[in-house]
Amino acid sequence: MKLAVVVQRYGADISGGAERLARDIAELLARRAEVEVLTTRAKDYISWRNELPAGVDKVNGVTVRRFPVSRPRNELDFAHRSNYVFGHRHSPADELRWLKSEGPLSPALVRHIARTKDQFDFFLFLSFRYYQAFHGARAAAGKAVLVPTAERDPAVALSIFGPVFRSARAVMYCTPEERRLVGAVSQRKGPDAVVGVSSNVPEQPHAGRFRRTHGIHRPFAIYIGRVDINKGCKELFEYFEAYAANDPAGLDLVVVGSQHLKIPEHPRVRYLGFLSERDKFDALAAADLLIMPSPYESLSIVTLEAWALGKPVLVNGRCDVLRGQVLRSRGGLYYESADEFREGLFMLGSGSPAGPVLGRNGYEYFRRNYTWPVIERKYADMFDRLKREDPAAEEPLPGFFASRKRNIPAAEEILRGLPSGAVER
Repeated sequence: MKLAVVVQRYGADISGGAERLARDIAELLARRAEVEVLTTRAKDYISWRNELPAGVDKVNGVTVRRFPVSRPRNELDFAHRSNYVFGHRHSPADELRWLKSEGPLSPALVRHIARTKDQFDFFLFLSFRYYQAFHGARAAAGKAVLVPTAERDPAVALSIFGPVFRSARAVMYCTPEERRLVGAVSQRKGPDAVVGVSSNVPEQPHAGRFRRTHGIHRPFAIYIGRVDINKGCKELFEYFEAYAANDPAGLDLVVVGSQHLKIPEHPRVRYLGFLSERDKFDALAAADLLIMPSPYESLSIVTLEAWALGKPVLVNGRCDVLRGQVLRSRGGLYYESADEFREGLFMLGSGSPAGPVLGRNGYEYFRRNYTWPVIERKYADMFDRLKREDPAAEEPLPGFFASRKRNIPAAEEILRGLPSGAVER
């Protein structure tokens, strides 16, 4: 079997959630199939500048073919078009112009998919909202498997994505919340599965090594991820400073990841920057708990990694996915206010009996649902099923006149009408 994994950017040092998911899936499926990654030359997800060389590369043994981005993103234009389609009545043509503005604009990549369609059994597209997934899935009609990584974000409610969801041979979701969201907005009826991804968690990370290396001796909670307002970090810092003022003997906060937001200069906040995988897992092993403050997540791999090490998590309860994962696993707590954040740290912190119990629950949840053999079997079962079934007919886009009618409600209005909350089972 020959598979193509199509994603907006790809590399061993590219740490975005969907990009990390694409890399993990490609390396997993390469155990049983011939896998080729099709992507762009971009490294930066904001500008989409061409930084990596065009042509064929190898990343962790997987063949990667990179195509140029024809022009970088104009951030002001993209912001204007986002405000318009998310907040105002508009047309399908307006949405297509939004998609083109978002990028990464790579017609060469889409042309390659169309030319080589017959050379692959299936194409896996990540993530649904980008140019290469929308146009690539249409170019690979009948062979497109979508890994949407959809969040509760207005983009999922844009009308142009409905045909992509409905026409895909299969959709592989990260969580039950994502499946419900996409199903509600698209009315998709075809094959699907909740799959997610695993992680290469070392058997014996060294908490003591981390503490010695970084001179950290007090109990601490840890945040790992992009330090960004969109990841909930501004609220995290505000809540933690209020917690620290009320509990002088409580936990410190260790922050790990690339910085896109000012980090407060506080005696109990320690920023370590971007860590190696070994150092990251050592840090998780040393922590009392992981904090995941993001309001928008399609899975959160680092949450799974914390559970794989038996660590409890404290998550943003306004994120349906994180709240659902905590409720299903009984592996942590969620918060929706500064007071609940403070109580969560108290309940899960050093000396509390609840933390180890919830951490063990999280470990069992990870073992049952997110180890590599479980993930690999779900993909293999889906490919076997698709080989036995005929593809559905591709759904056409609106014609010239229909695409220009401004009769589509604002995406934010549609999103408000979709089901919300955690899926507890």
